[in-house]
Amino acid sequence: MANIFTSSIGKKLIMSISGLFLIVFMCVHAFVNGLSLISDEAFNAGCEFMALPVISVMVPVLAAGFVIHIVYAFVLNYMNYKARGTQRYAVANKAKTDDWASKNMLVLGIIVLGVLAFHLTHFWAKMQLPMFMGEEYTHDGAALLRQTFKPLWVLVIYIVWFVALWLHMNHGFWSAFHTLGLNNNVWMCRWKVIGIIVSSIIVLVFIAVAVKAYLVANGLCCC
Repeated sequence: MANIFTSSIGKKLIMSISGLFLIVFMCVHAFVNGLSLISDEAFNAGCEFMALPVISVMVPVLAAGFVIHIVYAFVLNYMNYKARGTQRYAVANKAKTDDWASKNMLVLGIIVLGVLAFHLTHFWAKMQLPMFMGEEYTHDGAALLRQTFKPLWVLVIYIVWFVALWLHMNHGFWSAFHTLGLNNNVWMCRWKVIGIIVSSIIVLVFIAVAVKAYLVANGLCCC
């Protein structure tokens, strides 16, 4: 069991599984957020559902998933750094899959993590944290959404975050299945296509929600 957490292969497996777990959460998060594109009532109903005790109990599990993924990301990058040694800047043969995202996953992860902290102050700290402190859920999620995205600079920061998230998920999706052994020529092509589709849908929903909230909050749209 110890080898799972300490061996190089074990670290990569944990990194991949935790990454896929977080992508599943992003799918659920995108679905709930996407309800705001239908109506305020639909979004508020989704927020109330997410506030149920049976759902809220998953918050520590989600937080653990984030922590594990982040810790192992730094560990694996440090291991790769040490393994390359003095040759870390040399590029002998650039493979087709060695794209920009694959070489900058840590940078993208840091951007995602940094804005995530910013994001938590907008929603989690105002909606779920009070419940953990014993208060009842009384918030208007739709109103909070518009209030958050009313400043243009906030919208811009979130869109940059969503783009970084797309790049990170897009590469991480197929890379996870590669690590799990589903890496033959046929399925690797399929995983890459599926990864693009999944990450694109998630991010496009997030962007649409943010843009609509900005337009409504500033009286530029009555939808």
